[in-house]
Formats: sequence, C-alpha cells, structure tokens
Amino acid sequence: MEEDDLLIVDGHSAIFGIEDLREMHHGPKRHLARIKLVKRLRNLGDISGWKVVLVFDGQQKERSYEGGADEGILVVYSRARETADAVVERLAARYVEKGHRVRVASNDNMVMLTATTFGAEGLRIAQLEDWMDSF
Repeated sequence: MEEDDLLIVDGHSAIFGIEDLREMHHGPKRHLARIKLVKRLRNLGDISGWKVVLVFDGQQKERSYEGGADEGILVVYSRARETADAVVERLAARYVEKGHRVRVASNDNMVMLTATTFGAEGLRIAQLEDWMDSF
C-alpha cells in the first residue's frame, strides 16, 4: 500500500450489490444501509491503509461532503443534475493523472469502462465485499 492509494466506491451500486445492505435498504430504515456501508468501508480503509471515497447521488445545488481524513472516509454527494457516476469517473481520472493508484468499485459497466480507460483498477461489488470480509 502506498500513501497515494485511493478506493472510490459507487454508493448505490454497493448498496444494491451487497445482499444484507440491499435488504436493509428496502425496509423501513433504509438510511441504515448507508450507515452500515460507511462503517464497513471505514474499517477497510483503517485496516488496508487505502483512502476511501464513497459517492452517492445528491439533490442539492452544491456538491456536499461528509467525513474526511479525521473519520477515515469521505462521503461525497453529487449536485442536482449531476450523477454519482460522473463524480466517480471524474475523481478516478483526476487521481490517476496525479499518479495515485486508484481502484473503482461499481457494478455499472459504463463506470467501470470509463474508470479503467483512465487507468484505474476496476472492482466489482462482489470483489469489494470479499475484500471487506477478508479482514
């Protein structure tokens, strides 16, 4: 692991791709799926040393953020009329260009194609789940 390693996770792809999170999301306390995903990714980052950025679709005029270096994970919400996919792709391109090792976790084929074209490594959500469970 290098100081510059960055894992970018497509949030909704992860929630719908991990069975227990998907089931939780369809229940009355759907916000708990996000909380559990954040916790699992924070643990992965803490143990693996990878910096983690989790991206969700947002509805605000401005892009918003939660967490950061102090919390071990940065949660990014896209702006209204901007998709989380576009944010994931842009982050991957920017950080690969700066020389970082970047992994993008998503089940969206277009996101994966775009991110890997920029030079990021692609991870399907099942692979991400295996990685989180390996610790």
